Amino acid sequence: MGIVLVVNSGSSSFKYQLIDVDASRTLASGLVERIGQGEGRAVHKASPEASDRSEASDRSEASEASEWVRELPIPDHTVGFGVMLEAFREHGPSLDDLPPIAVGHRVVQGGARFFEPTVITNLVKINIDELSALAPLHNPANLEGIVAAQRAFPDVPHVAVFDTAFHQTMPPAAYTYAIDRELAAKHRVRRYGFHGTSHRFVSRATAEFLGRPVEEVRTIVLHLGNGASVCAVSGGRSVETSMGMTPLEGLVMGTRSGDIDPAVLLHLQRRAGLDADGLDDLLNKRSGVLGLGGHADMRDLEQAVDDGDPHATLAFEVYTHRIRSYIGAYAVQLGRVDAIAFTAGVGENSARVREWALAGLEGFGVVLDPERNASRSRGARRISSDASKVEVLVVPTDEELEIARQTQAVVTA
Repeated sequence: MGIVLVVNSGSSSFKYQLIDVDASRTLASGLVERIGQGEGRAVHKASPEASDRSEASDRSEASEASEWVRELPIPDHTVGFGVMLEAFREHGPSLDDLPPIAVGHRVVQGGARFFEPTVITNLVKINIDELSALAPLHNPANLEGIVAAQRAFPDVPHVAVFDTAFHQTMPPAAYTYAIDRELAAKHRVRRYGFHGTSHRFVSRATAEFLGRPVEEVRTIVLHLGNGASVCAVSGGRSVETSMGMTPLEGLVMGTRSGDIDPAVLLHLQRRAGLDADGLDDLLNKRSGVLGLGGHADMRDLEQAVDDGDPHATLAFEVYTHRIRSYIGAYAVQLGRVDAIAFTAGVGENSARVREWALAGLEGFGVVLDPERNASRSRGARRISSDASKVEVLVVPTDEELEIARQTQAVVTA
């Protein structure tokens, strides 16, 4: 069976899923958190089927009963993986019965070195460590999870799937910043893009939904969560994306500013006395819709809009205005748009964001169906009207399944 364990490791936590790739089904999932913070916490949930609970009369009760929770000291990731193994032993499914053929790891920054999923060797780990200069909050934590997972699963291959890899197909004109070329080359300054695993999954799922070969489809994917990015995908290849050298560039996000005149930073440095750390904190943690409207969560922001808060309303307008601007720019880059796909937490769940972001685009062949857009149904669905020349879809993303698929492809090639 094509069983793959997918790991997403942070500095003080890691998430995991055990996935049957051939069936596109999650057998178990879990979270180990508060690592190195005194009392840690581990939550493990086996699917009812994997736990032999499929005969339960009430699936919601079965799902609740299948959760395994422990609170105990978890000083490091190695101990955390030991706790995870204990959860599988005690609560299932048994890894003896369902042994993973590989472990797939999400790694944020692959730089210009990694353009495809890669079996992890000592040299690969050295490269991930060296690329930490470009992702200091993520790559070290990803690497720590890799090392701990290799100790827990020493007899299977481990594969790194990089967030940036999908965007390595962008042409130089799209990824090059117009600064001194020697300085940029020395310090590896260029656009890398992020959310690549999601953009890849959604663009392919969009083509599948339309019943067309991915090589024929040109799609604008809008990954809208607390972090947000747009990607222009032509024939299954990323040709343009909004995030840059870091995840800060591009769309307005929950707490990040997105695009801003660089001279604003110089102005605030001179006039407001903000140093590099202060500017970093401002742009990444105190900006976006939080900075404008007082709420980082889109649900809270929309409620404030309904309550008549003018700051929240402006924040929502700025947020959707930026999305609309990128749709227009990427339509020009693609030359033709077959589909616009909304995904991630906000993109999948906020009908108002979708409505406002596409308002006024009817002349470009983008026409929403209000009833379809308001539907809360799950799964990939069409929300454009039958008269729309451009298909508008909601396509739930599944980054873990995409990592599992890429991992399986590498180790079975």
